[in-house]
Amino acid sequence: MKLQFNLNGCHVEIEAPADTSLLSVLRDYLGLTGTKEGCGVGECGTCSVLLDGRLVNSCLTLAAQASGRQVVTIEGMSLPDGSPNDLQQAFIQYGAVQCGFCTPGMVLAGEALLASNSQPTRLEIREAIAGNLCRCTGYQQIVDAIQSTAQKRQEVNPNA
Repeated sequence: MKLQFNLNGCHVEIEAPADTSLLSVLRDYLGLTGTKEGCGVGECGTCSVLLDGRLVNSCLTLAAQASGRQVVTIEGMSLPDGSPNDLQQAFIQYGAVQCGFCTPGMVLAGEALLASNSQPTRLEIREAIAGNLCRCTGYQQIVDAIQSTAQKRQEVNPNA
């Protein structure tokens, strides 16, 4: 099956079997290994990507569902020069990156939340990342990083 979609701001055309997951297309066909495979059943969130701005589990999403749509992976979050964006930098600053396995999904969950709610409460942050499992941080540092980014973005753009 021929697939066409926008991936991290670039047009992509690829041939893949109709039953291929978006996760498989990203990792195996396109070499974008930032999106991780964890449980394979939509429970852990390590495979999270943004599909038209909405957080989805790419292990449960058929690649065909991305056809004609916008997909953003962790590789699409960095600044144009390849350096970490402000949320990624906050994850580093607050120690929200330990083993790193959950980090791509957590960053994308944070970005999805901040795109829809520029000033989330700590409870709203916890609810937004609830679909992403982390065994290392205890979540506190992740919540701190997202909250700090929200505050800094609000300072830069108070009308957002």
